[in-house]
Amino acid sequence: MKDKFYAYIQQLQDQICTGLETVDGTAKFREDLWKRPEGGGGRTRVIENGTVFEKGGVNISAVHGKLPETMQKMFGVGEADFFACGLSLVIHPKNPMVPTVHANWRYFEMYDEAGNVIQQWFGGGQDLTPYYLFEEDAKHFHQTCKTACDKHNPEFYPKYKKQCDSYFWNAHRNEARGLGGLFFDYCKANDEMSMENWYDFVTEVGNSFLQAYVPIVERRKNLDYTPEQRTWQEIRRGRYVEFNLVHDKGTLFGLKTNGRIESILMSLPPHVQWVYDHHPEAGSEEEKLVKALQNPIDWV
Repeated sequence: MKDKFYAYIQQLQDQICTGLETVDGTAKFREDLWKRPEGGGGRTRVIENGTVFEKGGVNISAVHGKLPETMQKMFGVGEADFFACGLSLVIHPKNPMVPTVHANWRYFEMYDEAGNVIQQWFGGGQDLTPYYLFEEDAKHFHQTCKTACDKHNPEFYPKYKKQCDSYFWNAHRNEARGLGGLFFDYCKANDEMSMENWYDFVTEVGNSFLQAYVPIVERRKNLDYTPEQRTWQEIRRGRYVEFNLVHDKGTLFGLKTNGRIESILMSLPPHVQWVYDHHPEAGSEEEKLVKALQNPIDWV
């Protein structure tokens, strides 16, 4: 399973990078191969200063070795070996009318002293973080997520949409990071789903990513915007940074397992602002977004 999924994310990385380069029209992804001293490594690809994308990363990694003590405590196990691989992406567009997007699909295995697999699971999801609220974009993104889920189980979309709303929640701000999407974790074999079934589901969601995001980018990338709207985008990006550094489990896992810092922090946008006690103007488009983030909406 680990070889099969790692081969899949390598192919998916190629597919997504090609799709995003086509949308941008000028910028290309720069590739960086790296190795982790304790075992494994990855292939980081970053796009910067494009026509459409200000900064973005589409990274894959496959790491293995002894499970660090902090992770042993998290999983409630003693000494164990582990393998983890996944694709993680964050794309920050230049135009504030185009939303930021994040996605991640991952697989994890843990072994006993004899090398037998004692635990294995999938996780992942994809979510949208706009700066201005276009309801048709939110509906399109969520409908694409729902269509992918419904092919495997009609209960998946409502369940994983709710988990996404709950997970990407900036508790210290009492608001969502964005408009959500899907979030699932610890997807293990059970009476209804084998690991093969989970593989089929996770890859279905992965394959839906470009379909979920690219039409939105195409609709919004040429819209005019003002310096004030750009400032609003940078203020909202600050909330994105806060979530990733305070709450995000993936960032924490990378830091705790001696991951590659440049790859872990590639999710951070290049231009951000923190304005003291900032509040959008009453009745403005900016306020409309904030209100939507305070109470998750059922988009489909």
